[in-house]
Amino acid sequence: MARIKVLLPQWGMGMSEGTIVKWLKAVGDTVAEDEPIAEVEAEKTTEVVESPSAGTLTEILFEAGTVVEVRTPIAIIER
Repeated sequence: MARIKVLLPQWGMGMSEGTIVKWLKAVGDTVAEDEPIAEVEAEKTTEVVESPSAGTLTEILFEAGTVVEVRTPIAIIER
């Protein structure tokens, strides 16, 4: 099985980190490519992290409320 890392995107040039507000999917859930899986607050706005690939969400690496640096893996999807 391929393991795909879900990275925290950088939505703006000045963005260096974001806070995970809520997970929209749970470990074990099947996800489609581009499906929203988490909400992140960054730069005083809430953005949605989309799945980079179809598969099964096998790991959530940070709980809601955690501040995470841009381009850090926040979840793992296996396909």
